[in-house]
Amino acid sequence: MEDVNQSVAPDFILVGLFSHSGSRQLLFSLVAAMFVIGLLGNTALFFLIHVDSRLHTPMYFLLSQLSLFDVGILMVTIPKMASDFMRGEDGISYGGCAAQIFFLTLMGVAEGILLALMSYDRYVAVCLPLQYAVLMRRQVCLLMVGASWVAGVLNASIQTSITMHFPYCASRTVEHFFCEVPALLKLSCADTSAYELALSTSGVLILMLPLSLIATSYRHVLQAVLSLHSEEARHKAVTTCSSHITAVGLFYGAAMFMYMVPGAYHSPQQDNVVSLFYSLVTPTLNPLIYSLRNREVRMALVKVISRAGLRQMC
Repeated sequence: MEDVNQSVAPDFILVGLFSHSGSRQLLFSLVAAMFVIGLLGNTALFFLIHVDSRLHTPMYFLLSQLSLFDVGILMVTIPKMASDFMRGEDGISYGGCAAQIFFLTLMGVAEGILLALMSYDRYVAVCLPLQYAVLMRRQVCLLMVGASWVAGVLNASIQTSITMHFPYCASRTVEHFFCEVPALLKLSCADTSAYELALSTSGVLILMLPLSLIATSYRHVLQAVLSLHSEEARHKAVTTCSSHITAVGLFYGAAMFMYMVPGAYHSPQQDNVVSLFYSLVTPTLNPLIYSLRNREVRMALVKVISRAGLRQMC
């Protein structure tokens, strides 16, 4: 009987997001509502961009891929957490933990790079409008998306293999609501200081290089916008760029704290809040930011709803 119990015991125990809260049902309802809104919002935006011919442009193609990454980030963490909460369980297998680390790292790195490449798209649109069709042709857009996926897969493969290679012979209780590298390294009975330093260094490079491209692109965009004489053209440029800047701020703000600040300066409560922000709040807000502030997306949504209404009447 003892052998059977050991064979079915989970490899890691996740400390739920609501374990230290008195109003667990209320918080769970809020998280579940945000998850549904984020999932529906990103799926609807992805669908609209692909069915409306007016949105078949490089900017919206990249935006559709951003929605795809956001759906992936939502699906990696929240369903498992919700399932554990409803069943009263908190265990996760070794393979499940590795899968969470791999897919979350993949989606996170890919989205960060894609956001940087989207800033280049805005730079070309505002500063080099006559060359936009050539510089942002379909092959270039596919190369951008492919580079984001490849970078995400490579980084996720390296981080997952190294993290899961460490021995975890002490406590198996992860002070987090999903498996994430910084939280898992705290449980290792081996010396992980060198890897943690390498992780922080790589985090600086992975985050600062795209941020440098974003800052450079928007510096040129700002100069070009200030030189525009048409108030309408200036307003359109500011509107399209401000949505992207907002998404960048939400994503990179949380990621910089999580992966650039050494783990010794983190507390489990801080990690939970920051992780919830970039795994739930940011993916939920992104489609709202781009759709509510974007006239073309709103028109496409009205068009689809009108078609659906006409079909139902017929």
